[in-house]
Amino acid sequence: MRAPELRRAVAAALSTASSLGLRADDAIVLHDSNKLTLRLLPCDVVARVAPKARQVARFEVELARSLAGAGCPVAALAPGPEPHVHERDGFVITLWTYYEPATPHEIPSAGYAHALRCLHVGLRALDVPAPRFTDRVERARRLVADHDRTPELADTDRELLGDTLRRLGRAVGERGGAEQLLHGEPHAGNVLATKDGPLFIDFETCCRGPVEFDLAHAPEEVARHYPGVDHVLLRRCRILVLAMVTAWRWDRDDQFPDGRRLRTEWLGRIRAARDRDGPQALG
Repeated sequence: MRAPELRRAVAAALSTASSLGLRADDAIVLHDSNKLTLRLLPCDVVARVAPKARQVARFEVELARSLAGAGCPVAALAPGPEPHVHERDGFVITLWTYYEPATPHEIPSAGYAHALRCLHVGLRALDVPAPRFTDRVERARRLVADHDRTPELADTDRELLGDTLRRLGRAVGERGGAEQLLHGEPHAGNVLATKDGPLFIDFETCCRGPVEFDLAHAPEEVARHYPGVDHVLLRRCRILVLAMVTAWRWDRDDQFPDGRRLRTEWLGRIRAARDRDGPQALG
């Protein structure tokens, strides 16, 4: 968030916690991009704060509560009275349990894969409405095609990204196989290393698709410990996911940390895959 918005978001989180009887005198920023994650002290709970216009907090809270109740490896909501979603000063605030990071912080690949498989089992049992992964691909493709929203994207790069999203979105969608409810973005930034093992957070991008789409977000070693992977599909999903996140970094309103450097680096990786493997690399 930009500085004025960040100050308002912090104040909204502190006042929300105080109104619930929690002692919240200070906040430590844990993550700051389009959504703000704070550790509130001394009550020691985590507040996630997002602009009201862009939030899906109620869906995320209900999903996390259902998964936790089923014993899935997810971060728990902070204990307290209903409701769990609060609105203040144009922001939506949710409060979560704070987990002291485990040492070492890196999650072993086998443990990561086991936790993700357990999460997928829990998600498979839920009957909730969610978009298909192709809807997210299409949103990224429309962003790339919109010159006003991506004014700094060169024409050759725009063509590369748009073609990659179009061809791979179709190829993955037509590959066949079982689809289910997915986390949507189970990358390392959305997994907490705790003394109780890996715990997943941030379910706002939940969608339906093949498990390979989720695995494409995780470190490559994780897939080696996940049973039954379609490795051809996984390779396609990895490039597709890279093209999606690259597209979002070119959005003029994107606030992802170090996004300007990453978007150029990731474009280079997509181009290298195309040049190395030929058209089949893009489906």
